[in-house]
Amino acid sequence: PPEQSLEWSDAGVEGAHRFLKRLWRLVNEHASVGEVPALVPDTLTGPQKDLRRKTHETIAKVSDDISRRLTFNTAIAAVMELLNEVSRLGDDEPQSRAVRQEALDVAVKVLSPIVPHVCHTLWQTLGHSETVVDATWPVADPEAMVRSEIEVVLQVNGKVRAKENVPADIGKADLEKLALENENVMRFTDGKTVRKVIVVPGKLVNVVAN
Repeated sequence: PPEQSLEWSDAGVEGAHRFLKRLWRLVNEHASVGEVPALVPDTLTGPQKDLRRKTHETIAKVSDDISRRLTFNTAIAAVMELLNEVSRLGDDEPQSRAVRQEALDVAVKVLSPIVPHVCHTLWQTLGHSETVVDATWPVADPEAMVRSEIEVVLQVNGKVRAKENVPADIGKADLEKLALENENVMRFTDGKTVRKVIVVPGKLVNVVAN
């Protein structure tokens, strides 16, 4: 943040250098494979959707960090998280390459105000004819940020006993049924009477038993 002073740190410089080297490597490895197909959102698999969602969440966060909050450190941290997701999507299926291209385009563009010279070169490596400084700032797509699945925590008497991935629009009754039929929850309620099931939609189910 601009209102805070900065103490010189060799470790900090080394960390920034490692981050930029990683970005450089990811961009060049991606570009070396060849032409990238057009992105077709309706055909994406779960992991591909996850990366695309992270890409657009990053656009939203970095745009706010830079334009409103003026916190460049958190903007960089958000791009680091995005690169982690890029690395997780390891295959070279056509649509994987398409969502990876979108993610790397975004990473380079939103970092360009901070490291313009590196991003100028990487932008061209990604196949763009215009310079990065002339490229339009990306806009987050609300539809891309919608989660089809969420993780809910299953508790017994307030202690976490399991976690489950469920449809984002799952109802309370289905969540309760899921919890009561979970193998680990059943193990910790075996021989006990279930007194209450507390459902917090989108977050957790707590089974109270004694």
